[in-house]
Amino acid sequence: MEPDTFQTLVLAWIAVAVLLVPVQLRATAPYGRHTNTHWGPLMDNRLGWVVMEIVSPMMLLYFFLNGPNEKTAPLWFMAGLWALHYINRSLIFPMRTRTDGKQIPVVIVLSAVFFNTVNGWSNGYFLGFIAPPLKEAWFSQPHVLIGLALFLGGAALNLWADELLLRLRKPGETGYKIPSGGLFRYVSCPNHLGEIIEWAGFALIAWNVAAMGFAVWTAANLVPRALSHHRWYREHFQDYPPERRALIPYLL
Repeated sequence: MEPDTFQTLVLAWIAVAVLLVPVQLRATAPYGRHTNTHWGPLMDNRLGWVVMEIVSPMMLLYFFLNGPNEKTAPLWFMAGLWALHYINRSLIFPMRTRTDGKQIPVVIVLSAVFFNTVNGWSNGYFLGFIAPPLKEAWFSQPHVLIGLALFLGGAALNLWADELLLRLRKPGETGYKIPSGGLFRYVSCPNHLGEIIEWAGFALIAWNVAAMGFAVWTAANLVPRALSHHRWYREHFQDYPPERRALIPYLL
């Protein structure tokens, strides 16, 4: 595929993300606390999570490893960051969740598989087929250093918030509680904020249209999701802190 064709496809994919934001602001995706039976057949929540998330690293690594580009250290570094995130997201995290008996609509799993297929392919294809032969000096470039700081900071925030949420439930519990402490004092979804920051950082590191596309899609998915969670908390807990925002302290 010619680089211009690839760029056009990814830009069209980004446009889809932007166009779907108003839809996602109006219609909450029915999984997690928002699951309902109106979206067709259901499947085990933990299995569904593994299936839909494992696709992303598989696609990226397949196209990266099978592309003709010389596999220099910077390219391995970017592929490694992606793989590390998804080892946790697709294998470690779902195995630690206390969601026994909970289900997820099959249509949500399939849509997530499609989403992760496209994003894994686009980033893997760029690294394996299009990326220039980056050398070790690349690691000292400002956009890489700033992006890595954002990526690591966002990942740390995401992992910390996930850990706190996981500890809210005791073994055998399936209900929801009000999280507190740290950034939860200010926002309902610091885990989503962390993931948005993480992939914005990756886009700075990679500095290409495919990585930018994934960062845009991450924000387009998680901003509406955070707003939905925030509304849910307010509707289900009368004592929910009124000063708490959805995603960004004091702003959103």
